[in-house]
Amino acid sequence: MSRIPSPGWGVRLSPEMAVDPELLSILVCPKTKGPLELVELTDETRRSLIEKYREKFRGEEPVVTQGLYSRQAELVYPIVSDIPVMLVEEALPGSEAR
Repeated sequence: MSRIPSPGWGVRLSPEMAVDPELLSILVCPKTKGPLELVELTDETRRSLIEKYREKFRGEEPVVTQGLYSRQAELVYPIVSDIPVMLVEEALPGSEAR
């Protein structure tokens, strides 16, 4: 699993991310309130999430490549078209990340 480690609360930023850096600096896992790490999603997971969210984007192709991983919860919160989906019920198992 390729991760960018987070030294404390919030998310460690990556230069290629398009999500607002200020938002990411304050996000924590909604289940544990612990830190998150930026991770790449597997190709199969990406395809699955694109299909899942396609109807919400009204004909546009949603972009899904990364997620926010909680080590404590072993969950990945997907980032869909630069929007972190921070709902526990929408989170993926930690194994869905590379």
